[in-house]
Amino acid sequence: MPITIGRRATMLAGAAALAAPGLAMSSRTAEAQARRRLRFTAVFSDQDIRAEAMRGFAQDLQAQFDVELHLNATLFRQGTELVAIQRNNVEMANLSPQDLSRQIPAWSVMASAYLFRDAEHMRKVFAGPVGQEFNRMARDQLNVHVLGPLYFGTRHVNLKPRKRISTPADMAGMKLRMPPGETWQFLGEALGANPTPVAFAELYTALQSGTVDGQDNPLPTSRTMRFHEVTTQFVLTSHLVAYDLLSISARLWDSLTQPQRDAIQAAVNKAIDQSTQRHIAQEQEMLSYFRSQGLEVYEPDVAAFRAEAQRRYLASPQSQGWPAGILDRIAAVR
Repeated sequence: MPITIGRRATMLAGAAALAAPGLAMSSRTAEAQARRRLRFTAVFSDQDIRAEAMRGFAQDLQAQFDVELHLNATLFRQGTELVAIQRNNVEMANLSPQDLSRQIPAWSVMASAYLFRDAEHMRKVFAGPVGQEFNRMARDQLNVHVLGPLYFGTRHVNLKPRKRISTPADMAGMKLRMPPGETWQFLGEALGANPTPVAFAELYTALQSGTVDGQDNPLPTSRTMRFHEVTTQFVLTSHLVAYDLLSISARLWDSLTQPQRDAIQAAVNKAIDQSTQRHIAQEQEMLSYFRSQGLEVYEPDVAAFRAEAQRRYLASPQSQGWPAGILDRIAAVR
């Protein structure tokens, strides 16, 4: 019997209804397959301000990504995160500019003492042509896509001995813990100290036992890690606007859709803004807190420290790989 138009329409509708569950399941399967896992590794504590910001990052992306936060160096120890990204062993990491400078000598300028005036100056540099130039180096040479600089305070010297520090000459002989790596170690030398490599997770014990005489970190980090319990003074050298680089594998980034990239970047920008504002506020609070705990907190001759540090950098092989005129370009950013 020929199928009439009406009967054909009814049969087609029934077939569509029977197929709908399968189509729905196929859609859910495709959606599940589209979800990407983002493992993030960092050495900072789960009590750190940055940890709270990254928990917000994970929450903002929960509808699209499976974000895993591995803090306290539980996934990769300090200094190995960059290689982990390059080997595709992790998707995202909190990288230090010092780590990038191990493979790209030009990047050492971005980790040099007294380069940025403050957090806002640092942000503007990375948002402008200089930042784009250095981020492009990271992409082209390291398989790293830099999402943004994560400020975590201005670094100061924190010592166990009670010796008063006024100029770099007073730091002579001080075993100052610095992270492993040539760029970090040179920073310690530029401050006039005897730099000693110690892993961040081992630093409290090293201070307690006298293995090192001191360390340098932003005030909020020193509070979180309780370094004030085993030291006597904070010397406000303000030698480094401290930041790390929230980074993702460039290969992974290039494989994402534009909406996925936009979502990640928006979540990163939000995390960076919140963390920066909280760190700036807490830095001021820490001055009073450490004094209340009986520690000396004072400012040395910062101009003398700045002059000596810049002299050492420009006279060393550290500056040989720097782009021509880079210090003037960075200083000109307003």
